[in-house]
Amino acid sequence: MICSAKGCRAAAVWVLAWNNPKLHTPERRKTWLACEEHREHLSNFLDLRGFLKDVVTLAEWEARPSS
Repeated sequence: MICSAKGCRAAAVWVLAWNNPKLHTPERRKTWLACEEHREHLSNFLDLRGFLKDVVTLAEWEARPSS
């Protein structure tokens, strides 16, 4: 899996779970993937809009039980 940052081809290490409350139900989680270099930038982008819900490693995200 690769980073969601525009033009980045680096391997993803982080999962940024987010939700736009104007469009999604409270329990819905959309995800962006981030490499080490872009984690902070992408997290800040989502957080400034009030969308960021969780940031976890890709390994932690994949280990979560599916709903």
